[in-house]
Formats: sequence, C-alpha cells, structure tokens
Amino acid sequence: MKASRVLSNISRRDFFRLSGTYGMSSVILGAASLTGGVTLGSLAKAAESTYEKRFANEPKHTLKMGAAGFNQRNLLIERAGVLEFLRDLEERTEGEIRVEFIGDNQICGQLNCAEKTQNGVIDMYAASTQNSAGAVPYLNVLDYAYMFPSRAAQYYFLYHPASMAMLREPMERRHGLKFLFSHAELRGIQLGQAFADKETVTSIEELFGTRNRVTGTQLGRIAMQLLNLNPTPIAWEETLDGLRQGLIDGAETWASAVAYANMSPVVSQSVDLKFFCGTEHTAMSAEVFDGLEANLQDAIMESAYLTQVHVQAANEAALVNTVGFSNPQLPGTIFAENDVRVASLDAAQIKMAEEMCSPEFNPGPWEQWRERINGWQGGADTYQEIYNVAREIPVDTLAENVEPRRWWRSA
Repeated sequence: MKASRVLSNISRRDFFRLSGTYGMSSVILGAASLTGGVTLGSLAKAAESTYEKRFANEPKHTLKMGAAGFNQRNLLIERAGVLEFLRDLEERTEGEIRVEFIGDNQICGQLNCAEKTQNGVIDMYAASTQNSAGAVPYLNVLDYAYMFPSRAAQYYFLYHPASMAMLREPMERRHGLKFLFSHAELRGIQLGQAFADKETVTSIEELFGTRNRVTGTQLGRIAMQLLNLNPTPIAWEETLDGLRQGLIDGAETWASAVAYANMSPVVSQSVDLKFFCGTEHTAMSAEVFDGLEANLQDAIMESAYLTQVHVQAANEAALVNTVGFSNPQLPGTIFAENDVRVASLDAAQIKMAEEMCSPEFNPGPWEQWRERINGWQGGADTYQEIYNVAREIPVDTLAENVEPRRWWRSA
C-alpha cells in the first residue's frame, strides 16, 4: 500500500478526535510507526501506546516544533526525518525533552517557519533552506549553481567538519538558528501539463524561455536567469494552483517535493537539471539549545546525527520505490501512476548548463552575492571551499554509500 495512502481510511474527524484524547504529537508519532492497512482501532492503540511512553515522566523542557506542510503521511514520501528525530530525542532523554509537533502549515509555512523560530513563537522548525533564505539570508550559501555534483556530495558536505565553518556556525552566529540535519536532493524543473504531449526533454535549450516558479533563494534566481528560465516568485503553497491553471510553465523544485505536495497530477515531466540544492532541513533556536543542560544538548546532537543517517538511506530508497524518480520507473510509484516522466539529461547537457550559469565558468553575475556571503562567513571563499569539499569523493559515489560522520566532532 502506498505511503501516501496508509491513513486514507481514517477520517479527518476521527484523526482529530484521537488527537483530542492523546495529543496531536502522540497520534502522529503513533501513526508513523504503523505500516500497511491502518484501521481506526490500530491507530488508537498506537496513539495510546505512544502517549503512555511519552508521558511516563514529567518533562524538564517542552519544545514546540513547526513543520511547515508536513504530516505523518507525506513524511513517508519525502523522508525528511522529522518524526524520527522527535521520537529518538524523547526516548534518548527518557522524556526530559518532550516535543509538540505542529505540521500541516498550522503554525508556520515554508516561508516563515525560520522567522517564527527566531521570534520565539516555536523552538524548532522543518522547511527547505531555499524557502527559509528570505528570513535567513546566509542559507544562500548552499545555492551556488552546480556547487554540488550529486546528492552524495551534498550528504558528504553535511557530515564534513567544514560544514561547521561554512554553514552551521555562521548561520547560528548571524541568525540565531542551529542547523541540525537535512535531506538532500538537487533541484530541477518540474514541467506542467503543457508539456504532457511533447517529447521528453533531452536538452536544456527546450527549457529556454519557459516561466518557472522560484523559491526565496537569491542565488537560485541568478542561476535561473542565466539559464533563461524566467524565475517567477510564487509561494510554495500557491505553486500547485499556478501549475494547474497554467500561470507558470514549471517550477524549480526537487522530485520528492512534487510527490509529497500532491503536485504529481499537474506535473508532466521532472527534468533532472541538478542545478542547485534542494535541502529540507531541520533547525532550532540557538538560544533554546544553549539554555539546555549539557547532557540534553548532547542528546539533541546525537539524535540529529542518527536522523541524518536515517534520512540518507531512507530518502534514497523512497526516491526509487515511492516517488518513482528513476529510469525506468517502478510500477505503482507516485510518478508512474500520474504519468510523470523523468527527463534525465546526459552529461554533455549538464555540462552546458554548468558552463552557462555556475560561478566556476561565469563568475561575474555571482560576485556581489559571493562577496556578501563571504563577509558574513568571516572571509573565506565559501563557494570554493564547499566546491572543493564536494569533490573529495568520486563523482559516481552513490548517496547511500557516503560514510556518516559526527560533523561537530570530526577533525
């Protein structure tokens, strides 16, 4: 049974009735532990068991997490790891930390979860780094075009001690947010129904002149402008309607985002352009973290590490087995059932795009932002430093084969 349908036979009314009894977080965590056909009875039993475990001890700290549009269903499509992190953290601390999970855009959305964490409305959040970049400009550091050649390179960097100096410490220092872990994909162009009857895209020239949704990342817009992709700012929550109504030709995002957000019915081709990061990250208030006892700080870092390892393996599997982001596609996947074709560009086409828009080959348009980000970091050439780290592993390394490391301890 498809992950997105695991709870399809549980009514919204019943779901919220259980939440009134056991709390939303206990129901969601309980639901996440179930597979296959789920009944109201099995969900109630799982929620009760989870509730009893979570409330066995009085917490020292209750933290509130805003998880944009995520819920127990779509976190089985895009494996961002949020629920695994919360479950492990509560168990690891034996209930000293309890986390209230608030997803489905109920307390914050993709564009403002980071800002609401900075303002103390919530303590933790999950959203894409690109959508969060409006409130957290330093996150643009991840979005230089073609800085990462593969998902493996992205995971390698997230585990690498260089991620402390190039990403985590400047983000914490400038914006008061502690970057914990992230899923990793590379963005492409998700074409709407106007391309349903056209041949599968094989060249970047076929994308020139199309009008495409862009996120809050300033660097992503530079790349799209250089590739003649007409970046059009549209909120993530409005992108589905934009594609359905033909207001845009496509959207720059990644494959599992299309699947989890139910965009597959209005997307015809997923063009694997790989031109910059798609990173659904989880972070928390640095002030809240610093206010915790040392052993609880250690627990958060260990839970973040465990979750990063989980996400690395689980999302790679879900891309093929659940989303259908492969050629050929597995039957029964979300893309296959919605006739979404994966348009894989060959190495020559990717190289052509890289030479058009990357700082390596076309540095001029990037200079102002590159200088700004370097200044925020403390003076290092952020693009070159991350570019070099990303190429310490062979280009054909599979993402699931990247060796995990505790980034804050590595020497």
